[in-house]
Amino acid sequence: MAKTVKRNISLTGTINFTGLQLTDPKTYAAGLPGIKVALEHSFKEMGGLEALKTLSKMNQKEGFDCPGCAWPDPEEPSKLGEYCENGAKALAEEATYEKADADFFKKFSVEEISTWSDFKIGKSGRLTSPMVLRPDSIHYEPISWDAAFELIADELHLLDHPDEGIFYTSGRSSNEAAFLYGLFVRAFGTNNMPDCSNMCHESSGVGLSETLGIGKGSVTLEDLHEAEVVMVMGQNPGTNHPRMLSALEACKKNGGKIISINPLAEAGLIRFKDPQSVSGMLKGTSLTDIHLQVKINQDVALLKLLMKKLAVRDAKGEKVFDHEFINTYTEGYESFLTDLKEHNESRLLELCGIREDLIDQTVDLLAGKGKIIICWAMGLTQHKNGVANIKECVNLLLLKGSLGKPGAGTCPVRGHSNVQGDRTVGIMHHVSTALNQSLEKVFGFNPPTEEGLDTVHAIQAMHEGKAKVFVALGGNFVSAVADTQYTADALKNCTLTVQISTKLNRSHLVTGKTALILPTLGRSEKDVKNGTQRFLTVENSMGKVHRTKGVLTPKSDQLKSEPEIVAGIAEGYFKGNHPVDWESLGYDYNAIRDKIAATISGFEAVTEKSKGSGFYLPNNVRKLDFSKLSNGKAQFSVCKVAEHKMKDNELLLMTIRSHDQFNTTIYGLDDRYRGVHNERRIIFMNEADMKTQNLEKLEVVDLSSNYDETRRVAEQFLIVPYDIPKGNIAAYFPETNMIIPYNHFADHSNTPISKSVIVRVEKRALSS
Repeated sequence: MAKTVKRNISLTGTINFTGLQLTDPKTYAAGLPGIKVALEHSFKEMGGLEALKTLSKMNQKEGFDCPGCAWPDPEEPSKLGEYCENGAKALAEEATYEKADADFFKKFSVEEISTWSDFKIGKSGRLTSPMVLRPDSIHYEPISWDAAFELIADELHLLDHPDEGIFYTSGRSSNEAAFLYGLFVRAFGTNNMPDCSNMCHESSGVGLSETLGIGKGSVTLEDLHEAEVVMVMGQNPGTNHPRMLSALEACKKNGGKIISINPLAEAGLIRFKDPQSVSGMLKGTSLTDIHLQVKINQDVALLKLLMKKLAVRDAKGEKVFDHEFINTYTEGYESFLTDLKEHNESRLLELCGIREDLIDQTVDLLAGKGKIIICWAMGLTQHKNGVANIKECVNLLLLKGSLGKPGAGTCPVRGHSNVQGDRTVGIMHHVSTALNQSLEKVFGFNPPTEEGLDTVHAIQAMHEGKAKVFVALGGNFVSAVADTQYTADALKNCTLTVQISTKLNRSHLVTGKTALILPTLGRSEKDVKNGTQRFLTVENSMGKVHRTKGVLTPKSDQLKSEPEIVAGIAEGYFKGNHPVDWESLGYDYNAIRDKIAATISGFEAVTEKSKGSGFYLPNNVRKLDFSKLSNGKAQFSVCKVAEHKMKDNELLLMTIRSHDQFNTTIYGLDDRYRGVHNERRIIFMNEADMKTQNLEKLEVVDLSSNYDETRRVAEQFLIVPYDIPKGNIAAYFPETNMIIPYNHFADHSNTPISKSVIVRVEKRALSS
């Protein structure tokens, strides 16, 4: 037996400050600077001519879907370009000329690469061929596809039970790849299918399912245009999904009002300069009418205060609540109202930290409106009470009758481009009896009936040696999840880790005893088999399914598509001894779609219907059909306000993205909307807190958390004074993920508490 070497792997890279420069935060998003930066990134990575040609096909009918966020495309996409600055950056990363090929891995060991920053690792380029890291080596070396599939099969056959396998999915996978992946995992015998939803919108799914009967939002893009009021909560669309700003601009031009609720005042919600028109670029549109600078995780307190004041006016005879809607479609109103009356307005005002005159302005605006949309993202979901945050949003919409009609409803804004589609086609650790019955009928095998492991419990299982093989369909697992050191130790316990990827990231360095890299086609690349180009489908953030078809020549002739890779793993494991013809499904995407249509309601004739702008999947809320819920009614909820027991000098941290990143992919070192340039290791801090703790601007400090008597530390950050509520701080992830405890997460959804972590800012000891 070959010896196993102990690899000296850094989880952070060598920490060096990169030259922080500060400017005033911007007061608008997009405009000419957005165009300039987008083209600079694209031209640098893929050349000017190819960049312009490819960008013209992104998010266009019969083109390819952006590899970034899941924001929907309009019915008639702009011919000038239906993409944003960060979408252009995402394409540039995928279409880069740089390559991490066999010579690259021969030159650089995993130990050396691990000392690089995440930014430098990401700039290594596209993966070009299958690679294996053997137990006795610190260098990846080439391996054939057949040998890679055989290696995976051998390790899976060595497991004592299928539940010793973990099969993770990132949100960039297509419906076809995700469906085939879920099919294989169930055929293998486990429901251990953690996915990126567990870490972001799982709280949305749980909260919406329990109150409205579907774990998705209810609005369409056109609804945003028609809304009288859009409440944007816990999100920064100017950075995370910039094309949303166009929809908000349309709402404003139609007379709608926008309320932004966030601990930070973000540039994108102050003013939007539309780069698709001369007047838009020069003048722009002021978006936010009322900004409520809520304290971190006090959204329930804020919503209760608004509803309490609305209830007082309704009780006086004003037509504030839609009682016909409440009586016809809801249950639990009286219990909700009784609880609401028990809350003290002064206490709620203190908790949320907002001036009462702004609260009253908001109440005045909401009182007379019925077409209300609430949009939200991670700022609501990644808390201990993440599910309650969502339910409280639903309470307000139920009171106003703001569901099931144009211009009204729920709008969870998903991150990755097909994270919602993955869940729709079966990627979930939960057991669905209906799905299992369909799979048995269509494919002729009995799926497992025991609930699988979600992300946090999969990490725990690997850490405890209860799971031994980890397979990731996309993503950067070790950098994306909470508690970086604990997660790294968990992965190192595995006998085999497999990464199906387009580009190098830190998860390729933090591995099991043996590791595989299986390179796959990017969203922008042509997927050609025997001279015929194939297409895939994705589902956007509002439940619409449409095609995606690449236009670029693949970066290597050794790349396989995700469906081909999944089929290869399955065929290697079963070797023809299974009712499913895996090989033919990996080859024929139409056949996969036919099986999806036969298995999952709403996908009938998906191949034909996905043409053009695509089709909407069924959504019960749009039809005001709550038949799956108690008494066939939408449910009011009684939610508690968040209580954070803080000690002296403790602060509440929320992790955030910079403008130069998407999830864990770092495009650059600037966060220009917030006035931060050439540095990521910073802490945004209220000046009053700096004074209380005797901290200076740009002082170097450490961040620490202490949960369950376990101290976690993230080292070397620079203090940046910022307009953030007192007692709150913000810093970028993944740099701060190592102080987020793996075992503290949202009730009912198990989403990590990444947006409300109790921390200390610690002065660094002076060197002798």
